[in-house]
Amino acid sequence: MTALASPEPATAAPARGAGHVFAPLATTVLAAAAAAALYQICVRTSLGQSVDTAAMRGGDGQHPRVAELLGRALSGTTLASLVLVCLAAAAIGVLRRRIDLAVGAALFVIGANATAQLLKTALGRPNLDDFPAPNSFPSGHTAAAASVAFALILVLPHAVRGTTALIGAGYVTMIAVATVWAEWHRPSDAVAGLLIVLGWGSLAVFGIRVYRLRVPGGSGRPGRLAGLPLLGFGAVTASAALLGLIAVALSERVLPGLVSGRFAFLAGSAGIAAAVAGIFFIWVRLAAGDPPAGEATTDQAESGARRAGRR
Repeated sequence: MTALASPEPATAAPARGAGHVFAPLATTVLAAAAAAALYQICVRTSLGQSVDTAAMRGGDGQHPRVAELLGRALSGTTLASLVLVCLAAAAIGVLRRRIDLAVGAALFVIGANATAQLLKTALGRPNLDDFPAPNSFPSGHTAAAASVAFALILVLPHAVRGTTALIGAGYVTMIAVATVWAEWHRPSDAVAGLLIVLGWGSLAVFGIRVYRLRVPGGSGRPGRLAGLPLLGFGAVTASAALLGLIAVALSERVLPGLVSGRFAFLAGSAGIAAAVAGIFFIWVRLAAGDPPAGEATTDQAESGARRAGRR
């Protein structure tokens, strides 16, 4: 019997071409290059060290509520809590029958945190700003917080990834700024930790996409729920950070006393917020590797149309 009405054609997911597969690998290379450039500028040059240290030391202002919030963020970020979140992410991947996501998330969390600790020990820090201190580049706290947030975004269903990304970005920003406020790290340390996580996460996504090449279908579309807010917030904070850090650099070298220490801290914090927004924006797009539940692929649509025509 002929069908009375033809089914509406399903929207096909974007095809998975070479660009889809190799974009994460290119992101890994760019993230590594950006981290290396950040080290050369902020650790190996006198001006870079001076601006970075001024931003860190400017967080001494006494604001009881802010201090309480940042202190709680740091104290709540323990190894046990991070391990529990990682185990939860792996369990979600298994429950969704996506072992590739579970394994990929576990590998890049381990790789990113191991790399952060190794670099902190192996890299040197010349004393160019008259503030002798051991090397703190990159931030292990920031890398740990960002890696578990990335893992959750990767393994969770498409419908909740946007909300998770926004919450995760806010949490990571708080942790990163708190490490600077506590004078554990400089702003460049926090941004480097983010770049290391992005590099390892992108490498894991590359492996997942290569593995999924044999699975029929297209790639998923990144949601706008997180993308647009992250992009807008990142643009605003990046502009503020650029102008603020230029003023701090002028204060350090040309016009001493031009800006206060608190201004330097706020400028560095804006730079961290911009980096978090931009890197999470990239990650949300990379994590959209599969079509969300209910979205038919081209092959599925054609198969459905053929079955309807035979009735």
